[in-house]
Parts: sequence; structure tokens; C-alpha cells
Amino acid sequence: MAQDDRYFYQPSEGHGLAHDPLNAIISPRPIGWISSRNGKGQRNLAPYSFFNCFNYTPPIIGFASTAWKDSVANIVETGEFVWNLTTRELAEKMNQTSAALPHGEDEFAFAGLTPAPSKLIGVDRVAESPVNFECKLTQCIQLKDANGQDIDTWLVLGEVIAVHIANHLIDDNGIYQTTLAEPIMRAGGPTAYYTVTEDNRFDLSRPVMPK
Repeated sequence: MAQDDRYFYQPSEGHGLAHDPLNAIISPRPIGWISSRNGKGQRNLAPYSFFNCFNYTPPIIGFASTAWKDSVANIVETGEFVWNLTTRELAEKMNQTSAALPHGEDEFAFAGLTPAPSKLIGVDRVAESPVNFECKLTQCIQLKDANGQDIDTWLVLGEVIAVHIANHLIDDNGIYQTTLAEPIMRAGGPTAYYTVTEDNRFDLSRPVMPK
């Protein structure tokens, strides 16, 4: 493709399109379905599309929140949270938990989900989710722009200290089968999601460097 055959824009001056393409380009993105509680024990459950895994040992996951929302406030207060895998079967209920409920109202109850106690922390898991990570807060970082100015976005990082996996997702060889869970991911535009199927799989081996 010729270099002049490209749409060009500077984000600080606007993209000029019907919808910001950033989210569509960096996609699909795994969903951070984060459960937390405040110091009074009130539950919160919310999905974040800016989410990923950042380290193997110890395992570190994280999500970014635009504005200081209940999830961030709760996690900073208690130092704990749970990530719950979102599947195709749970997509609609996950979407319900994105509603802007009044402060303190329980998204578990609103979406018809079952809270299940964690093993090592005081935050409930989503019982219907086939995979849950119990996490301890490691860092909460306010992001900055290129000029060093603080922006109202917070990166929450946590160490995974306990993992719950539905047994049917692990095969006889002890390998987790990604597609059996039918995980969903956020894509571009205001409504688009995708799921992962075995039909989309391809394999690559890392190159072996010559001696």
C-alpha cells in the first residue's frame, strides 16, 4: 500500500470519523470483568475493555478505568479484586453490569448473577463464570499524557494469587482449552464483540536461532 493511500489524523485534533478507530484497531480486546467490594462490604461488578495480562511470574493482570469509578475506589480501599472470564453465554449479563447504577447498588443482583465466596480474599466471584482470578492490588497508577500532565484515567494492576477453572475446560493432557469456554472480546464501534472458535486457530512455533 502506498504511504499516501492512508487516512491520517492527530488524536489531539480529533479523528474526523463516525467513531474513534482506536478501539477498533486495537482489537479484539479481552474483557476485564472486575468484581470488588468496599470497606462496608458492598459489592460491585463492572466490565472494562482496556484489560490484559502483563507478567508471568508472579502473574500480573490489569485494567484501565477512565475516571475514578467505584471499582477503582473499592480496590484501592480493600486491596483486592476478582477477574471473571466473560463467555458468550454470559455476554448479555456482562453488558447489564455496565449500567450506571446508583452508588452502592449491587450489579450481581441487577444482572441476576450469583456471588460466590473466594478462597483467599474477601471479594465475591461470579459463580456462573468458568474462570476466576483472585487478585491482590500491586499498583494503582494515574496515567499522564506526553506533556507529563495527569489525566483522569487509572491503571489498576494486581497479582493473581488464586485461580479457579471449571474442570471441563482442562483436557486429559492438562491443557486449558481456550475455545471451550467461548470467551468474548470487545471490538470496534459502540456495540461490536467477537468470540473465539477453533475454526480461527492457527499455530506458529517460535524461530530457532542458528548456533
